[in-house]
Amino acid sequence: MTIFVDMDEVIADTFGAHIEIYNTEFNGNLTPEACKGSEVWKMVPKAHQESIRKHATRRGFFKNLNPIEGSKDVLKELAEKYNVYIASAAMQFPNSLEEKSEWLDEHFPFIPWQNRILCGHKHILKGDVLIDDRSYNLEMFNGRSILYSSPHNAYTNGFERADTWEEIGEKLL
Repeated sequence: MTIFVDMDEVIADTFGAHIEIYNTEFNGNLTPEACKGSEVWKMVPKAHQESIRKHATRRGFFKNLNPIEGSKDVLKELAEKYNVYIASAAMQFPNSLEEKSEWLDEHFPFIPWQNRILCGHKHILKGDVLIDDRSYNLEMFNGRSILYSSPHNAYTNGFERADTWEEIGEKLL
């Protein structure tokens, strides 16, 4: 079986990083719960929105993300049993190519560089399973689509959903 796994909001906590940076820079008290069903940048005053939209262009943003709880252990088990590829849309933010690769080296060293697809559109992926937090990536996938829960997709329907990596393990191991 071939499994593709997105990075941002699936194994790397970009949502939490946006909130943490915003709260630090603007002395805010934004929480993931307050952003439920929306993007972080949409939940702040208009004067601060552009700042959040530019977080991903900053050097170090992708390199300093926290792994999503449980992702390391379950992904390691999946990689021992199946063909696992990390598939991340990285072309939009040039710094992210190098930083995402370094981040994977640090946190997921069992996923070799040959199994890392840093791409633009994910509609080119052909395999059995795609785990992603964005419905538009899952809509074009011909295999089994699993929507990984993130505050921004709380109200997205029409896809098989997993709220935790433990659930991913139950579904695929």
